[in-house]
Amino acid sequence: MNAIRFARTLAAASIVAAVFATTACYHAVIETGRQPSGQSIKQPWAMSFVYGLVPPPVVEAASKCPNGAAKVETQHSFLNSLVGGITFGIVTPMTIQVDCAASGSRAGMADAAAVIDADGASSADLEKIFNEAIRTAQTEDAPVYVRF
Repeated sequence: MNAIRFARTLAAASIVAAVFATTACYHAVIETGRQPSGQSIKQPWAMSFVYGLVPPPVVEAASKCPNGAAKVETQHSFLNSLVGGITFGIVTPMTIQVDCAASGSRAGMADAAAVIDADGASSADLEKIFNEAIRTAQTEDAPVYVRF
């Protein structure tokens, strides 16, 4: 009897450990270089499905952030991941936060090492233009803007 009880306890513990092991937190941040305005849009349970293959609805930030976004952050919290684990990935919610940019906070071209005009460039020319931009940015240790 003790062997059966031990086997059941071990099986239950293994299942609990597997659920916790497969529910990791995921976090990605995209910064645009603009100053934040203090206004933000947050969707704490944006629903995606089938391990994220069906993405959550689009965040309508253009109408709420007239000056663009300063930062976009996505995250699978522990609870979001737990729901994904319990549903075997069928429902995979995430948290999305968009921090709006302040007016006049555009990343300044005055700080750029160079501004390269690529309007009307062919694909072969684009490769040369981007290679030049990379070399200039590395040499000058400053951003390089490519205009189209």
